[in-house]
Amino acid sequence: MMSKSEYRFPTELREIIRDALPEETSLHSIKPELRNTYVPDTHIKALRPDTMLVVGIRGSGKSFWWSALQKPEHRSLLGQQFGIAKDAVISTGFGEKSSPENYPSKDTLCSLLEHNKARLIWRTIVFYHVGKKAIPSDFRILENWKERLEWVRTNPEETEKCLSRADNALAKENKYHLVLFDALDRAADEWQTMNDLVRGLLQNLLEFRSYKKIRLKLFLRTDQLEDSSVMTFPDASKVMSEKAELFWPRHELYGLLWQHLANTENGQLFREKCKELINCKWKKNESVWIVPDMLRREEDEQRNVFHAIAGKWMGKDRRRGFPYTWLINHLGDARREASPRSFLSALRHAASDNLRQDQEYALHYESIKRGVQEASKIRVREMQEDYPWVENLMKPLGGKINVPCDVEEVEKLWKCENILEELKKSIKLASVRLPPAHINEGFRGVILDLAQLGVIEQVAGDRINLPDVYRVGYGIGRRGGVKPVARNRGD
Repeated sequence: MMSKSEYRFPTELREIIRDALPEETSLHSIKPELRNTYVPDTHIKALRPDTMLVVGIRGSGKSFWWSALQKPEHRSLLGQQFGIAKDAVISTGFGEKSSPENYPSKDTLCSLLEHNKARLIWRTIVFYHVGKKAIPSDFRILENWKERLEWVRTNPEETEKCLSRADNALAKENKYHLVLFDALDRAADEWQTMNDLVRGLLQNLLEFRSYKKIRLKLFLRTDQLEDSSVMTFPDASKVMSEKAELFWPRHELYGLLWQHLANTENGQLFREKCKELINCKWKKNESVWIVPDMLRREEDEQRNVFHAIAGKWMGKDRRRGFPYTWLINHLGDARREASPRSFLSALRHAASDNLRQDQEYALHYESIKRGVQEASKIRVREMQEDYPWVENLMKPLGGKINVPCDVEEVEKLWKCENILEELKKSIKLASVRLPPAHINEGFRGVILDLAQLGVIEQVAGDRINLPDVYRVGYGIGRRGGVKPVARNRGD
């Protein structure tokens, strides 16, 4: 009888992986599919109604949950795990896509902030959604956000009474009303405005804690909480103490992979082979195959399955590492966090690589390395979208340094290219969105900014290191590491 370590999935699984894993790496304009929705144990706290502040790195699932919570079918199948029923009322208070009927755009927010506090702007948006049934007719007829905000500003007592009536009505029906906020980085181009908006919304999270059934849920990137000014209001610590993080431990990333493979059109092959290998039992809930507990939580069994797909080693022997751990280790940022987006992208590209002549497993270890290269390119492109100035700093280093290296070596290259002066000029011309917060502190300031984003890590001896998920994409070398991506002149 074949042992678990000898078992191999057929190479047909390559096609299943390609079909199952998303080609698009961003959720923008894509609806989350119920069959691919996986709830890590580590996310359950974040999704509960009482958790109003949720933080995570890019690609950790913030926009996914912002969108999925709006879907009745998602709440019906999964909501019991975190206490949000199918009939909960869900509203959107801000999101990536423009929706003037639900919330002001970036330009409108900027205009409103000229004469109003951010706290009042967000309170008006919540009032508009939550108080709909209890709202006075003179508010209901208002047609723009400027007029609505003015009404709330001049009618504080009536606003409070309406909210209280709405909350009591919800309590009587035993029903939550959630107002969801996401993509606040799209609400401003410079940090002062961004920090004002974040602080104003956090104040609202605190104020709405006392309501019984009205709940706000704010999804924020980790770096949006790092400026101390966003917490400068009384009892801010209460908001922070209750925040939850969208963290993806290694076993949850593999759980997500199994969810996709089991529920794709030809997922039967994957499910049957898993059953043969580890004797797991698959069950269906409505139309969705549920990942068995042993495949979700037992890392030894996860390792057996993944090694039956990708082989036991990342080379010809164990000295190169083991695929199950190697892949996650090479996709983590400086905080050791790997995003599901990078993980799934790396595997899809690995399955799309050419079949090798000596290939014994569905995935070849060299294809997995190629997948990491592609995931790194995507990560660098995402960083370019969020923080264009990072490219200005990293581009002069490509092909010229190997990490770990001395900070002085990096500073020398930046000085030669006059990087900081050019960056400051661009900031003055307002052509750089959300510039580095510590640029006025010179080279050491931008090193700190890069470290806070997880792009670099500062190590002992005044040296820096780059995790592979950024190093490879920025074309920076490491002895014995995955080869960096060759960058074109125009990249």
